[in-house]
Amino acid sequence: MVTKTIALSHECTIALDDFDDARTIIHNKLHRTPTASASALGELAGVNLILKCEQFQKTGSFKPRGAINKLAHLSEQERARGLVSASAGNHAQGLSYAARAFGAYATIVMPQDAPQAKIDAVRGYGGDIVFAESVNTMFDKMLELQRAHNYTIAHPFDDPYVIAGQGTIGLEIFEDVPDAEYVFVPIGGGGLISGIAAALKWQNPKIKIIGVESNAGGAYFASVQAGKNTRVVCTPTIAGGIVCPMIGENNYPMMQEFVDDVVLVNDDELKDTIRLLLERCKMLVEGAGAAAMAAIVAKKVSLPKNARVVAVLSGGNVDLARLKEWL
Repeated sequence: MVTKTIALSHECTIALDDFDDARTIIHNKLHRTPTASASALGELAGVNLILKCEQFQKTGSFKPRGAINKLAHLSEQERARGLVSASAGNHAQGLSYAARAFGAYATIVMPQDAPQAKIDAVRGYGGDIVFAESVNTMFDKMLELQRAHNYTIAHPFDDPYVIAGQGTIGLEIFEDVPDAEYVFVPIGGGGLISGIAAALKWQNPKIKIIGVESNAGGAYFASVQAGKNTRVVCTPTIAGGIVCPMIGENNYPMMQEFVDDVVLVNDDELKDTIRLLLERCKMLVEGAGAAAMAAIVAKKVSLPKNARVVAVLSGGNVDLARLKEWL
């Protein structure tokens, strides 16, 4: 059998075997998160709905999957130099958690308006925070710190090992819902969806992968419209976890290959979905974590009646003070 592989940027490739290797690495370090049927919400959209609950992962989001896989592939010398990254909050927590497990030191650039709950959690896991003016400037600050201190970059999405780690979610979805017809996945910089989409499409080419972005960013939506990888300027939103000014160079070719459509959701739709998930499913997710479900409830895509649909709930790190305002 021919190995399923795709070429990325910088003469790099990623294959289905890389996802299996990542699962071996994170096994016994992280949770295998559950899938759960959501019949009441599915009825609203006229579909057979299943939720992939990454809000129950360690640190409250999917991010440690990629972070642990990345650190496992670094040399002792690379880890000893210290790690640097940029994140609105969830990767910051995931990397800090992973760094502590490997005995490494992590510095993460976060936007100054990051939720206090995420800031406190990063520090709780031992991460050091440097603030940038906004999500639009935090990656430049990350590179500045890397040059100044010779840190090793642990990128939040633009890295094959991170993509493979996030792709383990796709392996789990295929095992739990082998007859899934549509899978809705949030998009920030593209690490989550590129991993999930490849892992699923390589096993079932007929499955449809729908990306969901916030209209406060939407770099992939803009890239599809422009026909090339396009940078955008992000604006404030409750979905800070998926607002990113660009799609990664390694992620973009995978998304072109495997993602079937991309749609936008707004803050009102996200707030409505957070309330619905609380009321009907007794699940609490953050703004970014509600994006996939919001696109389904708001019927952003015309789906066949009773289609088998999976929504990835990517995180549950909610700032309680902000949640009170949303509700």
